Amino acid sequence: MTFESGAPTAWHTHPLRQTLIVTSGRGWIQAWGEQKQEIAAGDVVSIPAGVKHWHGATSATGMTHIALQEALDSENVNWREQVTDEQYRQP
Repeated sequence: MTFESGAPTAWHTHPLRQTLIVTSGRGWIQAWGEQKQEIAAGDVVSIPAGVKHWHGATSATGMTHIALQEALDSENVNWREQVTDEQYRQP
């Protein structure tokens, strides 16, 4: 999946864990209630099952990643609310 600069996903969860493999650029990932973290090409990130989170490109740089997740009862993602501008801009 490719994100242009400034583009995040919505908040979401996965019934089973998700693994992100960042293949180019720089991005951010944030779990609900935690601080945003920068991720970059070569990083592998594991998100535990049921953890509400978002990920996407930084405000200045695009990012591409491979996302791996398994389905449980034919569901692999539960989309939630959009990331607000305030949440995206938080340090």
